[in-house]
Amino acid sequence: MILVIYLIAINLLALFMYGIDKRKAKNEKYRISEMALITVAVLGGAIGAFLGMKIFHHKTRKKKFYITVPLFLILWCVFIVFCLYQNYHLVTTEYSYEVREDCESISDSGLTIVQISDLHNQFFGFKQERLLKRIEKCNPDIIIVTGDVVDGAHTCYPLAYNFFEGAVKIAPVYYVTGNHEVSLYGDRFDKFIKDIDELGVHFMDGLMEECEIGKGDKKSSILIAGAADNSNVSDYGWSDDKRLKVLLSHEPVRYEEYETTGADLVFVGDIHGGQIIIPGKGGLLSPEIEFFPELYMGEHTFGDMTMYISRGLGNSVLPVRVNNYPEVVKVEVKR
Repeated sequence: MILVIYLIAINLLALFMYGIDKRKAKNEKYRISEMALITVAVLGGAIGAFLGMKIFHHKTRKKKFYITVPLFLILWCVFIVFCLYQNYHLVTTEYSYEVREDCESISDSGLTIVQISDLHNQFFGFKQERLLKRIEKCNPDIIIVTGDVVDGAHTCYPLAYNFFEGAVKIAPVYYVTGNHEVSLYGDRFDKFIKDIDELGVHFMDGLMEECEIGKGDKKSSILIAGAADNSNVSDYGWSDDKRLKVLLSHEPVRYEEYETTGADLVFVGDIHGGQIIIPGKGGLLSPEIEFFPELYMGEHTFGDMTMYISRGLGNSVLPVRVNNYPEVVKVEVKR
């Protein structure tokens, strides 16, 4: 969304600059420099500059303009299409997890967990319909959301609300906050939590719940707990429980703390897949400005604990993903 807003703003600026300069030329007033007019096109305003040349019949006979502006128009159009595809092409990453032998709470038919993380106010169609259809195709038994559904820098609660509104119609939803929600604590955030609670979303910060899934011989029972971002990770009193124990959190770097809880499955996000994934090297940059973070995506095992790191859906520090499509995580839990 940041990139889209930037491109809209700079192209409108370019269009106005060319219009204003044309008017000044007619009135023989002080002009905007040609360097400024070229620069605004080079920096992303090529569409606005090109329209300004055509609409106002301005600079159309000057070689530096009728060559440079169309050239950068083509380059920026290619770049925009590339970025839109990279940022909005949803993929589903599927994993299979076999429960430990003494876990008798999972039915023979198993269960499906879908993880959503780091939405960051990203827009996936009217009322997030593209994202919701992708989730629905996974046929989940539960949906877990591991933080940063909103963004601290450009907060838009309606986009997050639309997602939750649709998700609860697909399966039970369990949500834990991330670092961006922490920065938003206050009356508006409290109202947001109240609103999604009324939808039926399970707000899991610092809480543990028993979750019953299915009916009859297809019934499974699991324990779900949520560790809010930067909060203490508690034991929840479940270490001796033989049911599948699922922990929701946000930061993968805290895996040693998560392991002390006795959790079987841990779901986290935060790293956005490193924004740019370089083949053979991995994710380039974390939101904390760490280059090539070790834990940036995928399935990781630490002793008896398995941790899934979602690449997430939106962006924060960098507005562009490369080789790193927005991801819905699907985990098939089996006996």
